[in-house]
Amino acid sequence: MSLTNVYHLRRVADTSAKACLICYKPSTSVMITPDNKDFFYVCPAHLQDRHFCSPIIDAESEAARLKEQEMAEEIEKVKKEYEEKQKRKKERAKQSDKDEKDKDKGKKNDKDDSKDKESTDSKTNDEKERDEKGNETKPENGPRIFALHKTFYQMRIDRLRGIEMARRNQERMKNPSLFPSVPTKDL
Repeated sequence: MSLTNVYHLRRVADTSAKACLICYKPSTSVMITPDNKDFFYVCPAHLQDRHFCSPIIDAESEAARLKEQEMAEEIEKVKKEYEEKQKRKKERAKQSDKDEKDKDKGKKNDKDDSKDKESTDSKTNDEKERDEKGNETKPENGPRIFALHKTFYQMRIDRLRGIEMARRNQERMKNPSLFPSVPTKDL
């Protein structure tokens, strides 16, 4: 039986959590081979352990991920600059409107308008922050493909061999020709 030493990290729902291979605590992280022959649950903390497994880093995907991060940062920077420019335009427009108003009426109304403006600005900022936090998805920072170290890999191979041997023994036990026949001659 050939088993490649390449395991992909997958996540399962919290309700499907099972015991970790190492510490037996409930875990939602699953290590699985690409051909789905072997899988086991493991805690994310054990993936950081250099004596358990080591990440297999694909240079192309890593470069693509870095490029994507840079693009996202650049987009955020441009958005912020645009929002600041729009804010300045609004402030200039309001300043020109204030200058045009009568001084008598303007003094009382300006104070009320400024209070209203501050409250609406704070509400819109709060709403924007909530929307941004709600729409964010937690990006996967760590690697997703691992190679087990030799002792753990050998343990997985031994386990699969044991399962295969048990299956073969079960089939042999069902075969009646395996057992010796009853003697037919008298001695």
